[in-house]
Amino acid sequence: MLRSLLALALCSAASCVIAQDIPNAQADWQEVGAPPPPALRTQGLIPIEVEGSSLRFGVDPASISVGGDRVVRYVVVATSSSGVVNGIYEGLRCETGMARVYARHNPDSGWVPARNSDWQDVRAGAAATRHSYAIARSGACANTAPNGTPAQIAQDLRSPVDRRFLGGGVNR
Repeated sequence: MLRSLLALALCSAASCVIAQDIPNAQADWQEVGAPPPPALRTQGLIPIEVEGSSLRFGVDPASISVGGDRVVRYVVVATSSSGVVNGIYEGLRCETGMARVYARHNPDSGWVPARNSDWQDVRAGAAATRHSYAIARSGACANTAPNGTPAQIAQDLRSPVDRRFLGGGVNR
């Protein structure tokens, strides 16, 4: 009782929410199993501009999905200036700004599950997640939520910067 009275004394009714009444979305969230990666495609990719990288990146629009756990999953293809192609099957959790690699594809062995793949903050600026950050900002995420359906995400990834999120999102 005393605790409640102190809380009310410190807060106005219009602007105070008692933290114990808010469910902890982080603690309640559970990742669903990621489906296996689709076949690697190098045609029809949506180009993604990644600052500070000499690689060319592209997202396979057919690989984009949004799971029941609200993770946006997709295949991104990285191509070096010498033509070497690598694929990354990853998930992006818009609510937390985190990405996780599920599998990597290389020309010799095909898809190989990623070992010790933890969620990484894409906003930290690490070279390994710069492309994930660019994908999140270019159309995969609308603020802290997936940007609608896979078709909507692909549409916004393809659109010029000034035309993205026209249906109601970050830049809407």
